[in-house]
Amino acid sequence: MKNNLNFPLRGIIPPLVTPLLDNETLDLDGLERLIEHVISGGVHGVFILGTTGEFASLSHLLKYELIKTTCTLVNKRVPVLVGVSDSAFTESVNLARCAAENGADAVVLTPPYYFASAQPELLEYLNRIMPQIPLPLFIYNMPVHTKVMFAPETVISAAEISGIVGMKDSSGNLTYFNQIRYLMKDKCPDFTFMIGPEELLSEFVLMGGHGGVNGGANLFPGLYVDLYKASLAKDFERISKLRQKVIQISTSLYTIGHYGSSYLKGLKCALSVTGVCNDFMAEPFHRFKKPERSRVKEAIAALELD
Repeated sequence: MKNNLNFPLRGIIPPLVTPLLDNETLDLDGLERLIEHVISGGVHGVFILGTTGEFASLSHLLKYELIKTTCTLVNKRVPVLVGVSDSAFTESVNLARCAAENGADAVVLTPPYYFASAQPELLEYLNRIMPQIPLPLFIYNMPVHTKVMFAPETVISAAEISGIVGMKDSSGNLTYFNQIRYLMKDKCPDFTFMIGPEELLSEFVLMGGHGGVNGGANLFPGLYVDLYKASLAKDFERISKLRQKVIQISTSLYTIGHYGSSYLKGLKCALSVTGVCNDFMAEPFHRFKKPERSRVKEAIAALELD
């Protein structure tokens, strides 16, 4: 199995937005600017086709183009992780093979969605799919969208399957992480733990987590890298200052809309306002209109970032 990563994987791995011009067209210039923006900000890798990348709303053709283009643009400067989640087993395998063929370093997989799987079925699924996955795999715990949570015992069993190297947890439950760490104890010392909710990044790293897959790092990559490093060094004075900035971002930018899509609309609009990429949203969502866009501009202007 191809493996260009060091385990456990550490640091900030932004879940890249997917810059779009319309439902079937990538904003290629915006994608290049975004990749250069986050890499210059010191991130430790990039993750495409995650929740922030609107993977569930993109055609398979567009996904293949995004994988190829991203791997070409990154050009091995940092690891590339590719989301291969799909409700169809075969499509996940096809995406993983495309990722491997284009030089990606790992893939990321949620539980199959729509039908809710029981824990034994999840474990059976992972055991069946892994022999067909040509790259290291991170399981992705996203219960708010998949309706299923990887139980701690299932994570322990999954970690013993050859090729499964880590986990991204977006549950926002630090007790859950503690339970897994306790049950795992000294097993699989190289198994990677990453967190999604950026508001918990510092606490997670202080508890022994390895880093964050944080949406705000699309916009201010250096801030999240600095917070990760401060947390690793247990520099509590610096943690306090940086964490306050992260909270300010999430409370001012991600709550401008009125619905569950407000996080992504706010993030994409902010990237557009700052000249990084287009803010077109894949159907069924639409970008912010002028009133919300004005509020995004005001929120960015109010941020006191070095």
